[in-house]
Amino acid sequence: MIKLHDLYFKPFISEQDIQDAVSRMVNTIANDLADKVPVFIGILNGSFMFVSDFVKKYPKPCEVTFIKLASYEGVKSSEDIQRLIGLTQDLTGRTVVILEDIIDSGNTLNEVHRIFKNENVKQLLIATLFYKPEAYKKDFKLHYVGIEIPNKFIVGYGLDYDGLGRDLPEIYQQKTTQHMTNIVLFGPPGAGKGTQANFLKEKYNLVHISTGDVFRFNIKNETALGMLAKSFMDKGELVPDQVTIDMLNAEVEKNADAKGFIFDGFPRTNAQAEALDKLMDSKDSQINAMIALEVDDEILVERLLERGKSSGRADDADESIIRNRITEYYKKTAILKDYYAEQNKYFGVDGVGSIEDITERLSDVIDKL
Repeated sequence: MIKLHDLYFKPFISEQDIQDAVSRMVNTIANDLADKVPVFIGILNGSFMFVSDFVKKYPKPCEVTFIKLASYEGVKSSEDIQRLIGLTQDLTGRTVVILEDIIDSGNTLNEVHRIFKNENVKQLLIATLFYKPEAYKKDFKLHYVGIEIPNKFIVGYGLDYDGLGRDLPEIYQQKTTQHMTNIVLFGPPGAGKGTQANFLKEKYNLVHISTGDVFRFNIKNETALGMLAKSFMDKGELVPDQVTIDMLNAEVEKNADAKGFIFDGFPRTNAQAEALDKLMDSKDSQINAMIALEVDDEILVERLLERGKSSGRADDADESIIRNRITEYYKKTAILKDYYAEQNKYFGVDGVGSIEDITERLSDVIDKL
């Protein structure tokens, strides 16, 4: 993480990935232009690094020059484009390749096309290292694109935030920090996890996402993800992690303004925990803690047998099934306990006592996050 002025930025595209993209563009353009001697024109200020690396890699004769257009104010692209430095050479009948560092709204392309229409060039090609398709509003063709990126503000490799960041050899993305508290809540069968999740979501204004509920909703409403999950379940196969993550992502997106989430029933494996971390990182957030309710096995068995008298659930009425469920829980939790403990995010909480006492213990952990 780096700080430029008042904003924070997180690593986004590595120096190696940038150089690989530049090399791919060089090879493609060199092959397409064959024996032509192109004029490569960089758009200042941002493209200076890109143009430098590009022409150093270009394997054939070429010419290089620059123009300067002003279009950015802070982190927003301005509609007002001004040419500050113009061309000094005759480009009549030449093949011109514009080398842009980034194209988002495409506002600068209006001025670029106007300039070169008057220069009577033979061929005008647009090449951009970074491209934001979500932000692009123009109809001008982009002939060469290095890397497509989301519509978020980036710095590095020639791109700046109010003068800072151009010197960075890699790309950083603005971290639009969301002040969330995100919890993975665990507990063995009978620990009272569902009851506590309801209290915690009300107390802290969090959104409770139960994987089981999410699956049932998607299948019942025959969503695309629900039907996909059902197709695996009908064949007796495990639903792929990515399908589950996509469902959770949809739930998070529905509650984009939430103060945080309680994840219940997911993750179950290290791979799922890593996938959840990536999901939350994409939202500029993170999992703050895995909180596990700890209850003695014999108390769990007693609670579940008692619950079975009224719940009607067969797996709450058979002691051997109950003990197998508890054993299975510990097998899964042990792996995840290590995963979150390595990040200092694992918290075990005594799950024996009154509902109020247990809620208070959980609150003590959350209040310190």
